[in-house]
Amino acid sequence: MTKDELKAMVCAAIDKRYNDIVALSNDIYSNPELGYKEHKTSAKVQAVFDELGIDYTAGWGMTGVKGRIKGRNSKRTVAMLGELDALVCRNHPDADEETGAMHCCGHNVQIANLAAVAMAFKDTDVMRHLDGDLVVFAVPAEECIEIEYRSTLRQKGKIKYLGGKEEIIAQGGFDDIDAAMQMHVNPTEKINGEIQVAGSSNGFIAKIIEYRGKAAHAAFSPSEGINALNAAMLGIMGVNALRETFKEADCVRFHPIINNGGDLVNVVPDYVQMESYVRAANVNALKESNIRVNRALKAGADAVGAECIIKDMPGYLPLFNNKQMSALLRNNSEEFFAPADIYDGEHSAGSTDMGDVSHLMPVLHSWVGCVHGALHSAQYDLFDKDTAYAKSPKTMAMTIIDLLYDNAAELEEILANNKPLMTKESYLKYMESIK
Repeated sequence: MTKDELKAMVCAAIDKRYNDIVALSNDIYSNPELGYKEHKTSAKVQAVFDELGIDYTAGWGMTGVKGRIKGRNSKRTVAMLGELDALVCRNHPDADEETGAMHCCGHNVQIANLAAVAMAFKDTDVMRHLDGDLVVFAVPAEECIEIEYRSTLRQKGKIKYLGGKEEIIAQGGFDDIDAAMQMHVNPTEKINGEIQVAGSSNGFIAKIIEYRGKAAHAAFSPSEGINALNAAMLGIMGVNALRETFKEADCVRFHPIINNGGDLVNVVPDYVQMESYVRAANVNALKESNIRVNRALKAGADAVGAECIIKDMPGYLPLFNNKQMSALLRNNSEEFFAPADIYDGEHSAGSTDMGDVSHLMPVLHSWVGCVHGALHSAQYDLFDKDTAYAKSPKTMAMTIIDLLYDNAAELEEILANNKPLMTKESYLKYMESIK
């Protein structure tokens, strides 16, 4: 069969499964779980794989599920990824009342896209015409939140890294994969949706910052205390004084929150804890800017005689999309989106652990415009279901066919032209260097 015939088959199969795809997404949306806690969501994915007869292994990164659909030969392997976790957005009307968890980053749509591709490829038996395997991989903990909780998991030896894909890389879950792809929802004002087929994003180093001072009565004897909150404020102002020195091209960001700012208003705060990222567009800028930020944070403590303890943890690496894979997605998107609604996009200051994968292999990460309101906000609203649950999985399914058709010729060319930024060994060495 020709590529066009195979593509038509999987697109028709996605249309037939539309109600199943939406139902799965809605079920996950209604039961949001935070990273490394996605046990119910993982079970839903496993149930889909069981129904389809897909062989899989579970427990990757605690809750991840890795299924494999074999082709007529296993020449190469392409992975379609979807993320299991939600984040905290307590003000959203659909947030979980107990945990504050909410899928206002659209990971439920990602899992629905993953399921749509799996359903279409199994329903049509299209893999018997393709020269490679398809891995459908539901992965945990993309949202790097609850850093203190995840730090505790690291201390207990339950995880090595904060992000799910990072953890799976260390476990060997990507060792048998040649290229990986996924989608992500994006805000748009376009009525019929849009798609960003290329682009890049920042990486980051995660950090917990502690200031330790000395308690004293805030009114009777403040001179006997050392104010840890003042030390933290001076540290933040020190970083602010650095901002104009960061290069625009490095896209450096620092955005702390205070987890603990003192206990009683009439006691000089003797302990303050902050949580933050230092983000940048490349690894060198990431390391250099982090050193400078740490120096400024410690200077705040020195100014008042407090102690500053900084715990750095490996966050995510910058994301780089493979240009040839992006070109394939662009071509397939032309069937569903107007030319003006298909674009490459600019560098994003945000981060994703798909960036870590992109340092090891060719990666395709698209952003699909189908929501109103900012991501991670109480205004988030999925309004364009056709784009989210039909157009998006069709473009991904068609691109997978391109990659694996005719002895996986397209993928072979991509791999021949791709020079990985890191080996797995150098990647793990870098991760261990962040302490």
